[in-house]
Amino acid sequence: MSEGRSNAGSSASAPTVLRMILGRRLQERRQEAGVSLEEAARALRVAPLTIRRLEKAEVALRPLYVEKLLETYGADWQETDEFVAFAERANAPGWWHTYRDVLPTWFSTYVSLETGAKALRNYEPHYATGLLQTPEYARAALGGGFPNDRDQDLERRVNLRLRRQALLERADAPTLWVVMEEAVLHRAVGGPQVMRTQMERLLKVSELEHVSVDVVPFAAGAHVGACAPFTYFRFEEPELPDVVYSEIPSDATYLDQRSDVVAHLEAHNRMSLLTSDAQSRALLNHMRKEYS
Repeated sequence: MSEGRSNAGSSASAPTVLRMILGRRLQERRQEAGVSLEEAARALRVAPLTIRRLEKAEVALRPLYVEKLLETYGADWQETDEFVAFAERANAPGWWHTYRDVLPTWFSTYVSLETGAKALRNYEPHYATGLLQTPEYARAALGGGFPNDRDQDLERRVNLRLRRQALLERADAPTLWVVMEEAVLHRAVGGPQVMRTQMERLLKVSELEHVSVDVVPFAAGAHVGACAPFTYFRFEEPELPDVVYSEIPSDATYLDQRSDVVAHLEAHNRMSLLTSDAQSRALLNHMRKEYS
Protein backbone atom coordinates (compact mmCIF):
# COMPACT_ATOMS: atom_id res chain seq x y z
CA MET A 1 0.00 0.00 0.00
CA SER A 2 2.99 2.31 -0.06
CA GLU A 3 2.08 3.49 -3.54
CA GLY A 4 -0.84 5.39 -2.00
CA ARG A 5 -3.73 3.76 -3.81
CA SER A 6 -4.24 0.06 -4.22
CA ASN A 7 -7.26 -1.83 -5.44
CA ALA A 8 -7.49 -4.49 -2.77
CA GLY A 9 -9.62 -6.72 -4.92
CA SER A 10 -6.71 -7.25 -7.28
CA SER A 11 -4.39 -8.53 -4.57
CA ALA A 12 -3.78 -12.25 -4.48
CA SER A 13 -3.19 -12.35 -0.73
CA ALA A 14 -4.22 -10.18 2.18
CA PRO A 15 -1.26 -9.15 4.35
CA THR A 16 -1.43 -9.03 8.12
CA VAL A 17 -0.25 -5.93 9.95
CA LEU A 18 2.82 -7.84 11.17
CA ARG A 19 3.74 -8.68 7.59
CA MET A 20 3.40 -5.03 6.59
CA ILE A 21 5.71 -4.02 9.46
CA LEU A 22 8.26 -6.66 8.51
CA GLY A 23 8.21 -5.55 4.88
CA ARG A 24 8.83 -1.94 5.88
CA ARG A 25 11.66 -2.94 8.22
CA LEU A 26 13.33 -5.02 5.51
CA GLN A 27 13.08 -2.09 3.11
CA GLU A 28 14.64 0.26 5.68
CA ARG A 29 17.40 -2.27 6.44
CA ARG A 30 18.20 -2.67 2.74
CA GLN A 31 18.38 1.09 2.24
CA GLU A 32 20.56 1.54 5.33
CA ALA A 33 22.96 -1.06 3.91
CA GLY A 34 23.05 0.74 0.56
CA VAL A 35 21.84 -2.35 -1.30
CA SER A 36 19.79 -1.84 -4.47
CA LEU A 37 16.69 -3.81 -5.40
CA GLU A 38 18.70 -5.48 -8.15
CA GLU A 39 21.46 -6.55 -5.73
CA ALA A 40 18.93 -7.94 -3.25
CA ALA A 41 17.19 -9.78 -6.07
CA ARG A 42 20.44 -11.43 -7.18
CA ALA A 43 21.00 -12.71 -3.64
CA LEU A 44 17.67 -14.55 -3.77
CA ARG A 45 17.87 -15.33 -7.50
CA VAL A 46 14.57 -13.60 -8.13
CA ALA A 47 13.41 -10.58 -10.09
CA PRO A 48 13.72 -7.09 -8.53
CA LEU A 49 9.91 -6.91 -8.65
CA THR A 50 9.78 -9.80 -6.17
CA ILE A 51 11.89 -7.83 -3.66
CA ARG A 52 9.59 -4.86 -4.08
CA ARG A 53 6.56 -7.09 -3.49
CA LEU A 54 8.20 -8.59 -0.40
CA GLU A 55 8.79 -5.12 1.01
CA LYS A 56 5.20 -4.12 0.26
CA ALA A 57 3.94 -7.28 2.02
CA GLU A 58 2.17 -8.37 -1.14
CA VAL A 59 3.60 -11.88 -0.77
CA ALA A 60 4.54 -13.96 2.27
CA LEU A 61 8.05 -13.44 3.63
CA ARG A 62 9.65 -16.87 3.90
CA PRO A 63 12.10 -17.11 6.83
CA LEU A 64 14.81 -18.44 4.46
CA TYR A 65 14.36 -15.38 2.23
CA VAL A 66 14.57 -13.10 5.24
CA GLU A 67 17.72 -14.83 6.48
CA LYS A 68 19.43 -14.53 3.09
CA LEU A 69 18.45 -10.86 2.73
CA LEU A 70 19.78 -9.97 6.17
CA GLU A 71 23.05 -11.74 5.32
CA THR A 72 23.24 -9.63 2.16
CA TYR A 73 22.61 -6.48 4.21
CA GLY A 74 25.48 -7.30 6.56
CA ALA A 75 23.39 -8.06 9.65
CA ASP A 76 24.87 -10.05 12.54
CA TRP A 77 23.40 -13.35 13.72
CA GLN A 78 21.39 -11.78 16.54
CA GLU A 79 19.64 -9.27 14.28
CA THR A 80 19.04 -12.01 11.70
CA ASP A 81 17.49 -14.31 14.30
CA GLU A 82 15.18 -11.50 15.43
CA PHE A 83 14.02 -10.85 11.87
CA VAL A 84 13.48 -14.55 11.18
CA ALA A 85 11.44 -14.97 14.37
CA PHE A 86 9.36 -11.94 13.37
CA ALA A 87 8.82 -13.46 9.92
CA GLU A 88 7.51 -16.68 11.46
CA ARG A 89 5.04 -14.68 13.54
CA ALA A 90 4.07 -12.49 10.58
CA ASN A 91 3.31 -15.50 8.39
CA ALA A 92 0.95 -17.02 10.95
CA PRO A 93 -2.63 -16.55 9.75
CA GLY A 94 -4.85 -14.19 11.70
CA TRP A 95 -7.84 -15.52 13.62
CA TRP A 96 -10.07 -14.34 10.76
CA HIS A 97 -8.38 -16.81 8.39
CA THR A 98 -10.88 -19.49 9.46
CA TYR A 99 -13.63 -17.33 7.94
CA ARG A 100 -11.98 -17.13 4.51
CA ASP A 101 -14.95 -18.93 2.92
CA VAL A 102 -17.13 -15.86 3.61
CA LEU A 103 -14.41 -13.20 3.88
CA PRO A 104 -13.28 -11.55 0.63
CA THR A 105 -9.54 -10.97 0.31
CA TRP A 106 -10.03 -7.21 0.11
CA PHE A 107 -11.88 -7.19 3.45
CA SER A 108 -9.42 -9.57 5.10
CA THR A 109 -6.91 -6.72 4.87
CA TYR A 110 -9.42 -4.46 6.64
CA VAL A 111 -9.83 -6.89 9.55
CA SER A 112 -6.06 -7.09 9.93
CA LEU A 113 -5.73 -3.29 10.00
CA GLU A 114 -8.63 -3.01 12.43
CA THR A 115 -7.09 -5.59 14.76
CA GLY A 116 -3.71 -3.83 14.78
CA ALA A 117 -4.83 -0.19 14.96
CA LYS A 118 -4.50 2.02 18.03
CA ALA A 119 -7.11 4.50 16.76
CA LEU A 120 -10.02 4.20 14.33
CA ARG A 121 -12.26 6.86 12.89
CA ASN A 122 -15.32 5.78 10.98
CA TYR A 123 -17.90 7.55 8.82
CA GLU A 124 -21.17 5.74 8.16
CA PRO A 125 -23.96 7.24 6.02
CA HIS A 126 -26.10 4.07 5.77
CA TYR A 127 -25.71 1.61 8.67
CA ALA A 128 -24.48 1.41 12.24
CA THR A 129 -20.80 0.56 12.04
CA GLY A 130 -20.02 -3.16 12.27
CA LEU A 131 -18.06 -2.88 15.52
CA LEU A 132 -21.15 -1.53 17.29
CA GLN A 133 -23.90 -3.68 15.79
CA THR A 134 -26.09 -6.00 17.83
CA PRO A 135 -26.34 -9.61 16.62
CA GLU A 136 -29.90 -9.06 15.37
CA TYR A 137 -29.00 -5.87 13.52
CA ALA A 138 -25.91 -7.52 12.01
CA ARG A 139 -27.99 -10.48 10.81
CA ALA A 140 -30.57 -8.21 9.18
CA ALA A 141 -27.96 -5.92 7.59
CA LEU A 142 -25.84 -8.79 6.25
CA GLY A 143 -28.93 -10.62 5.06
CA GLY A 144 -29.86 -7.57 3.01
CA GLY A 145 -26.34 -7.23 1.65
CA PHE A 146 -26.00 -10.92 0.75
CA PRO A 147 -29.53 -11.97 -0.26
CA ASN A 148 -28.35 -15.17 -1.95
CA ASP A 149 -26.43 -16.50 1.04
CA ARG A 150 -27.26 -19.88 2.49
CA ASP A 151 -28.34 -19.72 6.13
CA GLN A 152 -25.06 -21.21 7.34
CA ASP A 153 -23.01 -18.70 5.35
CA LEU A 154 -25.03 -15.80 6.73
CA GLU A 155 -24.47 -17.05 10.27
CA ARG A 156 -20.73 -17.25 9.65
CA ARG A 157 -20.73 -13.64 8.44
CA VAL A 158 -22.60 -12.62 11.59
CA ASN A 159 -20.18 -14.57 13.80
CA LEU A 160 -17.21 -12.93 12.10
CA ARG A 161 -18.67 -9.48 12.70
CA LEU A 162 -19.33 -10.24 16.37
CA ARG A 163 -15.82 -11.64 16.86
CA ARG A 164 -14.36 -8.43 15.47
CA GLN A 165 -16.12 -6.52 18.24
CA ALA A 166 -13.94 -8.23 20.86
CA LEU A 167 -11.16 -5.73 20.16
CA LEU A 168 -13.16 -3.03 21.96
CA GLU A 169 -13.01 -5.13 25.13
CA ARG A 170 -9.25 -5.67 25.10
CA ALA A 171 -7.07 -4.15 27.81
CA ASP A 172 -5.28 -2.26 25.02
CA ALA A 173 -8.48 -1.47 23.11
CA PRO A 174 -8.14 1.13 20.37
CA THR A 175 -10.07 4.37 20.45
CA LEU A 176 -13.09 4.38 18.15
CA TRP A 177 -14.71 7.58 16.92
CA VAL A 178 -17.80 7.04 14.80
CA VAL A 179 -19.60 9.75 12.86
CA MET A 180 -22.88 8.59 11.34
CA GLU A 181 -25.72 10.26 9.52
CA GLU A 182 -29.12 10.60 11.17
CA ALA A 183 -30.41 8.53 8.23
CA VAL A 184 -28.80 5.51 9.89
CA LEU A 185 -31.23 5.85 12.80
CA HIS A 186 -34.24 5.93 10.47
CA ARG A 187 -33.28 2.97 8.28
CA ALA A 188 -35.40 0.28 9.95
CA VAL A 189 -32.98 -2.62 9.68
CA GLY A 190 -34.69 -5.76 10.98
CA GLY A 191 -37.78 -3.98 12.27
CA PRO A 192 -38.69 -1.82 15.30
CA GLN A 193 -37.52 -4.16 18.07
CA VAL A 194 -34.15 -4.72 16.41
CA MET A 195 -33.73 -0.98 15.94
CA ARG A 196 -34.70 -0.19 19.53
CA THR A 197 -32.07 -2.63 20.79
CA GLN A 198 -29.54 -1.12 18.39
CA MET A 199 -30.26 2.39 19.67
CA GLU A 200 -29.74 1.14 23.22
CA ARG A 201 -26.44 -0.44 22.19
CA LEU A 202 -25.20 2.82 20.65
CA LEU A 203 -26.20 4.78 23.74
CA LYS A 204 -24.42 2.31 26.02
CA VAL A 205 -21.14 2.13 24.08
CA SER A 206 -21.03 5.92 23.68
CA GLU A 207 -20.51 6.08 27.45
CA LEU A 208 -17.24 4.16 27.18
CA GLU A 209 -14.12 6.27 27.55
CA HIS A 210 -12.55 4.97 24.35
CA VAL A 211 -15.68 5.15 22.14
CA SER A 212 -17.37 8.24 20.70
CA VAL A 213 -20.58 8.21 18.66
CA ASP A 214 -21.57 11.37 16.80
CA VAL A 215 -24.80 11.65 14.83
CA VAL A 216 -24.95 14.32 12.12
CA PRO A 217 -28.58 15.59 12.07
CA PHE A 218 -30.62 16.09 8.91
CA ALA A 219 -30.66 19.79 9.76
CA ALA A 220 -26.93 19.97 8.97
CA GLY A 221 -27.83 19.88 5.29
CA ALA A 222 -25.14 19.33 2.66
CA HIS A 223 -21.67 18.79 4.08
CA VAL A 224 -18.19 17.69 3.10
CA GLY A 225 -18.54 14.07 4.18
CA ALA A 226 -21.82 13.17 2.49
CA CYS A 227 -20.21 10.41 0.45
CA ALA A 228 -19.18 6.78 0.69
CA PRO A 229 -18.38 5.24 4.08
CA PHE A 230 -14.74 5.23 5.11
CA THR A 231 -12.51 4.19 8.00
CA TYR A 232 -9.26 5.82 9.11
CA PHE A 233 -6.62 3.72 10.87
CA ARG A 234 -3.67 4.91 12.96
CA PHE A 235 -1.04 2.52 14.32
CA GLU A 236 1.38 2.43 17.22
CA GLU A 237 4.22 1.14 15.05
CA PRO A 238 6.24 3.90 13.34
CA GLU A 239 6.74 1.72 10.26
CA LEU A 240 3.06 1.89 9.36
CA PRO A 241 1.54 5.05 7.89
CA ASP A 242 -2.01 6.14 8.60
CA VAL A 243 -4.39 4.35 6.24
CA VAL A 244 -7.88 5.16 4.97
CA TYR A 245 -10.25 2.47 3.71
CA SER A 246 -13.12 3.33 1.39
CA GLU A 247 -15.52 0.84 -0.09
CA ILE A 248 -17.98 0.14 -2.87
CA PRO A 249 -20.35 -2.87 -2.91
CA SER A 250 -17.89 -5.38 -4.41
CA ASP A 251 -14.44 -3.94 -3.77
CA ALA A 252 -12.36 -1.57 -1.67
CA THR A 253 -9.56 0.96 -1.88
CA TYR A 254 -6.80 1.52 0.68
CA LEU A 255 -5.12 4.93 0.71
CA ASP A 256 -1.95 5.95 2.51
CA GLN A 257 -0.73 8.96 0.54
CA ARG A 258 -0.57 11.81 3.02
CA SER A 259 -2.83 14.09 0.96
CA ASP A 260 -5.56 11.44 0.75
CA VAL A 261 -5.38 10.61 4.44
CA VAL A 262 -5.44 14.26 5.52
CA ALA A 263 -8.45 14.98 3.29
CA HIS A 264 -10.47 12.21 4.96
CA LEU A 265 -9.27 13.20 8.42
CA GLU A 266 -10.32 16.81 7.86
CA ALA A 267 -13.71 15.65 6.56
CA HIS A 268 -14.22 13.58 9.71
CA ASN A 269 -13.26 16.54 11.90
CA ARG A 270 -15.63 18.89 10.09
CA MET A 271 -18.52 16.45 10.30
CA SER A 272 -18.02 16.02 14.04
CA LEU A 273 -18.46 19.79 14.45
CA LEU A 274 -21.95 19.55 12.95
CA THR A 275 -23.26 17.91 16.12
CA SER A 276 -22.47 17.52 19.83
CA ASP A 277 -22.47 14.71 22.37
CA ALA A 278 -25.70 16.03 23.86
CA GLN A 279 -27.40 16.39 20.48
CA SER A 280 -26.27 12.93 19.39
CA ARG A 281 -27.54 11.29 22.56
CA ALA A 282 -30.83 13.19 22.23
CA LEU A 283 -31.30 11.85 18.70
CA LEU A 284 -30.50 8.30 19.79
CA ASN A 285 -32.88 8.53 22.75
CA HIS A 286 -35.61 10.00 20.57
CA MET A 287 -35.34 7.19 18.03
CA ARG A 288 -35.17 4.56 20.79
CA LYS A 289 -38.56 5.80 21.98
CA GLU A 290 -39.89 5.97 18.42
CA TYR A 291 -39.16 2.26 17.99
CA SER A 292 -40.93 1.30 21.21
